[in-house]
Amino acid sequence: MSYFTNPHKIDIKNQSLVYYRMGKGEPLLFIHGITTYSFIWRQLIPLLIDKYELILVDLAGCGDSSKNIDDSLSIKNHAKMLHLLIEQLLLKNLHLISHDVGGGIAQLITVHYPHRIKSLTLINSVGYDFWPVQPIISMRTPIIRHLAMATLDMGALKFIIKRGLFHRKKLDTELMELFWKPLKTSEGRKAFLFFAHCLDNKNLLEISDELTKLKLPVLIIRGDCDVFLGKTISERLHKDIPNSQYEVISTGGHFIQEDEPELLAQNIHHFISNINE
Repeated sequence: MSYFTNPHKIDIKNQSLVYYRMGKGEPLLFIHGITTYSFIWRQLIPLLIDKYELILVDLAGCGDSSKNIDDSLSIKNHAKMLHLLIEQLLLKNLHLISHDVGGGIAQLITVHYPHRIKSLTLINSVGYDFWPVQPIISMRTPIIRHLAMATLDMGALKFIIKRGLFHRKKLDTELMELFWKPLKTSEGRKAFLFFAHCLDNKNLLEISDELTKLKLPVLIIRGDCDVFLGKTISERLHKDIPNSQYEVISTGGHFIQEDEPELLAQNIHHFISNINE
């Protein structure tokens, strides 16, 4: 069953964001990272849709959302756009479920716009100044960006994705096509490279003190075989955020949503259920 057949669109800050909304219950907003879009949550949908309302958004420049590169695609601007989306959709008691760069966006939302947020889940999240990492950081160099525009192909992307999976056999034709879809066009590649160019870890360093004062429940999940983001990030987030919970999934790579969707969904549901007790 496809859960991505009824997209919604909302215009925010010169961008048109595509999102999907399904299920009933307390709302969960899923925020993906760079190189992915809302498809990355596909395995979790059937595991959570009977318990919650799920909102899956394509960030500006990603997936089927618009790819205007006149304005910055920094995580700070993404956080502002998602805050406006949350406000316009009148979401409240919202649980943020975030991954990779999306985790940085979620941290900013939680610190700056906390009034509608009930909990925060960070999955293989960026943090502090321990990112960007290779191969993304090279995309911030003009000559590399120009070269990437000409040479970025499915073979190079396949290598990156395979490194990001623990269960590498899960990289089948369908999954590869989903990753590749936005990069088929020149517009999609330009937006991806511009997103990488806009990444600035100063956006998260600026809120490091605020993280130590968070009062809402926070769950930090690390795929122990994530080769792109080191465990130092997750461990420091857990140390700094009061009363945060820390779970390690030994058989999870960076794209843990594909590696271990059942374990991921169980951790999320258990965390939220305990909040509501």
